[in-house]
Amino acid sequence: MQNKLGVAILGATGAVGQRFIQLLENHPWFYVAEVVASSRSAGQTYRSATNWVLDGNPPASVSELVVKPLDANLDSVLVFSALPKEAAETREIELASVGHIVCTNASTNRMLEDVPLLLPEVNGSHLNLLQRQRSERGWKTGALVANSNCTAMPVVMALAPLKQFGISKIQVVSQQAISGAGYPGVASLDILDNIIPYVSGDEQKLETETLKMLGEFVGGHIQWLDSLVSATCTRVPVIDGHMVTVSVSLDSKPSLDEVIATWESYRGYEPVAMLPSAPQPPLEYHTQIDRPQSRRDRNAGNGMATSIGRLRECPILGYKFAALSHNTIRGAAGCSILNAELMAVEGYIPEFTPHDVVHA
Repeated sequence: MQNKLGVAILGATGAVGQRFIQLLENHPWFYVAEVVASSRSAGQTYRSATNWVLDGNPPASVSELVVKPLDANLDSVLVFSALPKEAAETREIELASVGHIVCTNASTNRMLEDVPLLLPEVNGSHLNLLQRQRSERGWKTGALVANSNCTAMPVVMALAPLKQFGISKIQVVSQQAISGAGYPGVASLDILDNIIPYVSGDEQKLETETLKMLGEFVGGHIQWLDSLVSATCTRVPVIDGHMVTVSVSLDSKPSLDEVIATWESYRGYEPVAMLPSAPQPPLEYHTQIDRPQSRRDRNAGNGMATSIGRLRECPILGYKFAALSHNTIRGAAGCSILNAELMAVEGYIPEFTPHDVVHA
């Protein structure tokens, strides 16, 4: 563990908490030092308290850690939150107020005006919002940074390179995996042989979070992208991988080849490429007419890349395509970890400098 930073996982026994622990095993900068869960799990070893729903077993380095209650004092400066929204609302802010760096996957605080809604390749500069957050809240070293709804992730990753063409209208239809509903997810009698044309709360999140993430940091606040978004969210019988079908209006009307070339050359915010969890490249365009596909493409870039395909003309808005991201890796725990990595190299984590990063 030499030169590594110990971290705490809030909601460690849940499905997203487990994904955090899985992804942090053998991480070059961070290791899991504390696990936190509800009072019914507190006091037990992580192995005893957890119904492990991912492949394999809990990492040996974490299995014998004793689960702490949610109100425990934590030693770790860096905290990853996989809490449900009700528990996250006050606890995340309490921890940030006493100096912890909180990277959250919960939805509760992500739309606060002073909280960066971070997708590092797209809007790494939004971390500048932390200066306002700390100043206005009186936090000396603490911070709260969120990642977005898992369905907004592939939409924003695909649209970010296209901002240069002017984005005026966006139409999105999602096909969301059942793991996005948490464990045990959707009842088998509801999802087998079925598509459910409603995912509670996600349409509103998709229509707002997308514009915040694609916005610009201007004068101490985020100026949202000036565009119209309409979203329809559905649940489909796929375990992992959220697919979105996007139609978009681009003001300067680039050719289809120009759009594809823009995706293929996109690297985003410069420091991100050197981060250990960053996919190379962040976007993968598929020329096959029937790709991307959830089962074949969700693990691209170790589950952190976004796969795009089927770009063609749309008779209504001009362009349409499909995009896919792994919802519990890129859309949840993996993005929070990437956010923390960017914060580390940008100097936002007190007294921690990654040992294998060379600054330009």
